This record gives sequence, structure tokens and C-alpha cells, in this order.
Amino acid sequence: MDNSPNIVEFHSVSFAAGGVSIIDHLSFEVRRGEILVLLGESGCGKTTTLKLINRLIEPTSGKVLVNGRQTTEWEPIELRRRIGYVLQDGGLFPHMTVRENASLVLTITDVSPAKAAARANEMLELVGLDPARFANRFPHELSGGQRQRVGVARALAADPELLLLDEPFGALDAITRTRLQREFAELVHKLGKTAVFVTHDLHEAMLLATRIALMDKGRIAVIDEPAAFADSTEPLVRAYLDTILDSILRRSK
Repeated sequence: MDNSPNIVEFHSVSFAAGGVSIIDHLSFEVRRGEILVLLGESGCGKTTTLKLINRLIEPTSGKVLVNGRQTTEWEPIELRRRIGYVLQDGGLFPHMTVRENASLVLTITDVSPAKAAARANEMLELVGLDPARFANRFPHELSGGQRQRVGVARALAADPELLLLDEPFGALDAITRTRLQREFAELVHKLGKTAVFVTHDLHEAMLLATRIALMDKGRIAVIDEPAAFADSTEPLVRAYLDTILDSILRRSK
């Protein structure tokens, strides 16, 4: 295992599709044990950055390293098995039960069905879902918050060191969202995981992040701890903060 303090490194990474630049000479690191939040509006490159980490796409130029090894040197399936990936609404398969969804990553390895089911039950308990009540249900029988819990359980099942989360709580109501945000932050720290979390929600970023990276047009404008981020004099940060504040004030009228 790589002993570097960084689990992920981007070295002057660019990505273009159809002649359109999406990521532009992006350089940053993800430190072990942190929650790095990629913050920004739609189209700024947040999700593309996640996909570069687990090699769903490859850089047009530059290098992405995971555990000190360039992603293009990893066998893609092996790399993805080491990384938990959580999508909005859980990304669950509707024809599979909760237990089957939670154990999916294990069933495509050499783990026995009995051990995979036991691990799935363990992870469901960890995210607050009683296997006796929920394991045999199907996704359509769950609430939005429960589906997200299953998505997190599935991401944790293979015990990955790194989690990637793409606006996982974006479709939930405010109360459920806040509850899951706090539970997720506690879970990551308790289990000693590292997470890269995508959101356009400033409040969510401030609540969860060890560091916040504000993205704009495929670049990182500012990367800093939440308190320093909020005090930043960088014009783009101030503009972003002011926009969020204006939106809050309009909703309160």
C-alpha cells in the first residue's frame, strides 16, 4: 500500500469531449482521511473529476494517481472495486432486493454468497436499516432517504478506503438531507475513510468538508478549509457566497 499522505493526486489534468474542454489543467490532491468537497454550479466539471478518479473516463492529458499509481496503469475493474461510488437516489437496481443491491460489489468477486449476504446485513445495520425489516424489500418500497442509505451501504460493503459521492442527498427533503449529512460525516470519520463529495450546495459543503474546492470552468478557483473559505477575498468565492445569500433572503420573504 502507498504510504503517501495523499490518496488521490491530479497533475495538470485536462479532459475534452467532442472538442469541448471540460477539465483544464487541474492539479490538486485528496489527503487520506479527509472529506474533500467539490463545490460549484452545474457544468463546472465536478462529476467529470469524480469519473477521472475511478477511470470511468481517462485524461486527455496529465496524470491522475490513486494510491500513488496512475489510473491508466490500474486494471479498471480492480480500481473500481477499491473505490465506493454513491450516486443521487442511490443508483439502485430496481429488480434487486435491498440485500442484493448492498452486496452487489461482493457478488462479482470471489466472496461466497453467504458471506456477501452477511456483509450486506452488517452494512445495512451500520447505515441504520434493520436487515430483518429492509433486506428483502425492493427499492420502490423505500423512501428516498432509505434508498440513499442502501447506496452508502453498497459503497462500503467491499471496505474501500476511498468513497466518491455525486450529489447523493440532492433529491431529498431538507430534514432527511440534514440528518443524512450528519450521519455520513460521522460514519466517514468513524470508519477512517476518505471521501470526495460533489455538491452545488454551500451549506452542505460547509457542514461536511474538511476542505472545500470551488470549481469554475474546469478549474479549481480556491481550495481551503471551510472557515478560511468563508473568509476568502477571492472574487469568485465572494460572488458565490453572495449568490447563495441572496437566494436564502428571497426564500425567506
